[in-house]
Amino acid sequence: MRTARLLTTAALAVASAGLLAPPAAAAVLAAGGGLEVFPSTVTPGTTVTVNTTACGSEGTATGDASAVGAGAFTLAPSTHEENAIGQFKVPPSAQPGTYEIVAKCSGSGSGGKEVAGDLVVTITSTAAAREQQVTPKGHVKTGVGGALGPDPVQTAAGVAALAVAAAGGTWLLHRRARGDRI
Repeated sequence: MRTARLLTTAALAVASAGLLAPPAAAAVLAAGGGLEVFPSTVTPGTTVTVNTTACGSEGTATGDASAVGAGAFTLAPSTHEENAIGQFKVPPSAQPGTYEIVAKCSGSGSGGKEVAGDLVVTITSTAAAREQQVTPKGHVKTGVGGALGPDPVQTAAGVAALAVAAAGGTWLLHRRARGDRI
């Protein structure tokens, strides 16, 4: 009985993992390679390089970047073994977002495989964002005080409140020690 439960649990775990796998990952595994997009995060006007090993050593591919507005481009065999490479330019009018870039293999032995990769278009590049460091200014709004020094009016009010509390506490303790009723 215990062995049957263990086997059932293992089978359910494997089946769940298969169902939860993203469809893009399944397509890449089925194609025997994916479409690498470099850089994967760009600003409008940037030239993007894509490559894939899915088309074989002599395979070429036709790329489609129309989702981002760049149109079709060609991937040709590269000096790297079994690698097809191509480039396209992201148009200056491209809007921020994530776009799917697709390439369809052609040539002998490729079988018309189709591979895809994601391209993220942003307003500012990640390199420019890293270069811009923001220096904090002003008070820290935590309710406990500021980083630039105490406010004299608030300090005086706080000291006065503490003095009144101390005087009242002393008076109550003094009356209690004498035996007076409150």
